[in-house]
Amino acid sequence: MERLEASHCLHRTEHLGILLSSPLSLSLRRTYNSRINFVRETPEHCSRSKRAAKALSPVTMAAVLQPSNNNTLQVPGENRSVSSTPSGSPSPSRNDCSIAPLTPSPSPRAELRPCVARPFSVVVAIDFGTTSSGYAFSFADDPESIHMMRRWEGGDPGVANQKSPTCLLVTPELRFHSFGFAARDSYHDLDPEEARHWLYFDKFKMKIHSTSDLTMETELEAVSGRRMRAIEVFAHALRFFREHALKEVKEVWSAALEEDEVRWVITVPAVWRQPAKQFMREASYLAGLVSSDSPEQLLIALEPEAASIYCRKLRLHQMIDLSQRPTANGMDLDGSRLFDSSFRQAREQLRRSRHSRTFLVESGTGELWSEMQTGDRYIVADCGGGTVDLTVHQIEQPQGTLKELYKASGGPYGAVGVDLAFEALLCQIFGADFIESFKAKRPAAWVDLMIAFEARKRTAAPGRANGLNISLPFSFIDFYKRHRGQSVETALRKSNMNIVKWSCQGMLRLTPEAMNELFQPTINNIIKHIEELMQKQEVQGVRFLFLVGGFAESPMLQRAAQNALGRNCRIIIPQDVGLTILKGAVLFGLDPTVVRVRRCPLTYGVGVLNRFVEGRHPREKLLVKDGRDWCTDILDRFVAVDQSVALGEVVRRSYTPARVGQRKIIINIYCSISDDVTYISDPGVRKCGAITLDLTRS
Repeated sequence: MERLEASHCLHRTEHLGILLSSPLSLSLRRTYNSRINFVRETPEHCSRSKRAAKALSPVTMAAVLQPSNNNTLQVPGENRSVSSTPSGSPSPSRNDCSIAPLTPSPSPRAELRPCVARPFSVVVAIDFGTTSSGYAFSFADDPESIHMMRRWEGGDPGVANQKSPTCLLVTPELRFHSFGFAARDSYHDLDPEEARHWLYFDKFKMKIHSTSDLTMETELEAVSGRRMRAIEVFAHALRFFREHALKEVKEVWSAALEEDEVRWVITVPAVWRQPAKQFMREASYLAGLVSSDSPEQLLIALEPEAASIYCRKLRLHQMIDLSQRPTANGMDLDGSRLFDSSFRQAREQLRRSRHSRTFLVESGTGELWSEMQTGDRYIVADCGGGTVDLTVHQIEQPQGTLKELYKASGGPYGAVGVDLAFEALLCQIFGADFIESFKAKRPAAWVDLMIAFEARKRTAAPGRANGLNISLPFSFIDFYKRHRGQSVETALRKSNMNIVKWSCQGMLRLTPEAMNELFQPTINNIIKHIEELMQKQEVQGVRFLFLVGGFAESPMLQRAAQNALGRNCRIIIPQDVGLTILKGAVLFGLDPTVVRVRRCPLTYGVGVLNRFVEGRHPREKLLVKDGRDWCTDILDRFVAVDQSVALGEVVRRSYTPARVGQRKIIINIYCSISDDVTYISDPGVRKCGAITLDLTRS
């Protein structure tokens, strides 16, 4: 069996790279002379390519996915070992490199193919967030109307429940029980001893981002300490949304609706690695959203990109411009609070429109975009619960399509960072050993405590004169006294922490200084990342910064952004900021071609044999085969990191077997975070997949 070292495979190749979060997907077609074309394609192209491959049956595909590789997702039970190359050592045996280019690696020739979209009757988008989740849908024959999910039962007093908290409750027998407010309330009502046997998962999405060796066997730890496979946890949540969404869609849809008429869109952070994105696709298959035989029915949307798609539809009355009035330390010059007043107005308008749950969007672009000229740039900062994602777009007039100017960036700087800071504060006061013991033995009470903090966190604002009271569960007070032999009040006094007091009502009282200390590390990371992005050459001259995501509602973040960045650009916040990504995901599902150009996150290429040139190629790469001198391990690059790639753009390469009568080829796929690579054995180059070609078939 001979091998050709080859190109790119971000996703499971049997799905032909249907994942749209990457600008480059792979289609493989065999011609009569066994040449290979590598194509950057839209999802519809990928679907047609897959059907063509099945019809011709000359090509089999397999992904080599290694658990030690940060850009792979290992699927247990599937034999993907089509190469004996060890992990971490991409260079194969010399005798395995047996295919050479017909031409000496010419520059990629770009060509565009027309986009032919498969008709779907309805698009359902699921915004699967770290702290809250929801769904929305729209019909193809009425794309200007976006229908939001039903109002959720339960919730916290004074908090607008536009979405459901991302909480999942599983029975001791590992069966699904409930999701969202129902899961939270049911867990709260369990007896403390009984609760230790149930599995309650909260803010579990971040685990997928932080796990470097993500596999289908990766486990999540519930609040009680019990563990469960992550893929099953996510599948339970997605199945819940599937059942609720389809029921509501069918109530609105007048005709009979087949499930293959529904296109699903799931949002993910832009900074997620490819294995995490593929993980969501696998969880969707397990949940029954779509079949793995119809991958084009499911789109994975990047959260900031979805927000950008919706923002281009905004009218002036649907946004808040923090730059319209001069401020000093978050206050208007007349002394009124800009942030509080503006969001009170926004929430009031949102409340008035809630009875219909239907939002209307512009058929073209909004007023703000209509004023833009070709070349104008803007940044969308998605400030969510777990991550902050940044994307830089340029709107192309008059068609209104978007062009990505810089690859998506960001990090784990979401609102959860404030929660972790609060937990660290409790550890500092009461001791880390006590907090860990309390979480393990009174898990439901710990959830109650964090819910109480969440409600107060949302009210924190700059310039606030009085402190915030946080109710401690009685079980916390009682457990501490039995564990330490002293009262909570005594512990506070001994901690010498002046910014946290004990209220006579039995509450922790956090001074404004304490809340500021909890927020500042996370906010500083966000501002620093935006400032660093603005210094990039491709990003200089941006006119607007759009703050979206749930954390963008925080006056603390708004004030910091305005003070640090307001002189460089106008800072815009959509009124329904928590639903911006969800609405944009629906629009993306209706028209996946709206983002016409993206930036490639990595360099991709295929390892080939080239004629050995003395003095240019190192002697250790010399391979003598059938009397000819070859240089092995050369990376034939298809696309470079940060290269602009348009939808439907094609890169062609032609290869020929180096030996007559060769019957099978394994094409290994390589990628690198750098463009400065020559050989597949260079540092930072890793194998991310493989394709098997059977040359014996006609």
